[in-house]
Amino acid sequence: MKLAITGGAGFIGSNFVHHILAAHPDWSMLVIDKLTYAGNLKNIEAALQSGRCDFAQADICDRGIPDLLRGCDVVVHFAAESHVDRSIEDADAFVRTNVEGTYNLIQASRTAGVPRFLHVSTDEVYGSLGEHGQFSEESPLQPNSPYAATKAASDLLVLAYVRTHAFPAVVTRCSNNYGPYQFPEKFIPLMIAQAMAGQRLPVYGKGANIRDWLHVSDHCEALQVVLLQGRVGEVYNISGGCEMRNIDVARLILKALDRPENLVEYVRDRPGHDLRYALNCGKLCRETGWSAKIPFAQGLTATMEWYRRNQDWLVDVRSGAYRDYFERHYVKREQTFAG
Repeated sequence: MKLAITGGAGFIGSNFVHHILAAHPDWSMLVIDKLTYAGNLKNIEAALQSGRCDFAQADICDRGIPDLLRGCDVVVHFAAESHVDRSIEDADAFVRTNVEGTYNLIQASRTAGVPRFLHVSTDEVYGSLGEHGQFSEESPLQPNSPYAATKAASDLLVLAYVRTHAFPAVVTRCSNNYGPYQFPEKFIPLMIAQAMAGQRLPVYGKGANIRDWLHVSDHCEALQVVLLQGRVGEVYNISGGCEMRNIDVARLILKALDRPENLVEYVRDRPGHDLRYALNCGKLCRETGWSAKIPFAQGLTATMEWYRRNQDWLVDVRSGAYRDYFERHYVKREQTFAG
């Protein structure tokens, strides 16, 4: 089996590369990544040295993508602009990559005759929940951010091609991931990095937003299961089954790292901030037998330890342009937060 993995130098993609290397010694991979700020070849350095993983630096919007896909048995499509705050600031890259790029990749896969396409999406396409209930695969799509809207559009494109052109695709939608190699603009690695440095932990609003946390290793296992067993044209939710308020996660990190709770600083909330996500993944569990295995406390401890052991990686990705972004979205926000 040969897999083409778009966005394979990013957070979830690189973890999936390592997972496949360990789980399937007879499989090979081609990682296709544009290497934007969130893509890092260091994430897959060991894989590239294994002899079973090749790399092509390419944009999924490029017309030459079909040539890269020839001979591949599966496309696993992670490549996306994924940070909500960046999409609010400027949605151009999100529309181009998430919508136009997915369309181009669909067409490229059809041209190259790829027999299987796994499209990796997000629970954010469903919008926001109140205090009760869960999203199922039948829930309406009601995205509230430009990022979520472009992911919803990409999902619908894939499913439309399944129905119109018998495109052999499956769609997954996961809850919030955490674990190694996650770029520190996302909540958990941001909190860890700030706490380790003894610096302020910027928390939006009152920290009451609730997320359903899924360790990236459990997500990768679920993707492998869907790749092998998922039915063409179906959507599968993937959930960690662990709902927590953001402020409670921040406090757990501070306690584990022996930092004072007064490092938390509440900043003005972002526009359209979804209150709560929660996914029902019963369909996936019933059809495949998959279930999340890593308890949140265990996974969070392992994640903090990974960042502690990989300070050089963290310093490198937090340099340069990231600092400008941090200033815009957290330092300046703090100055206008009315509390």
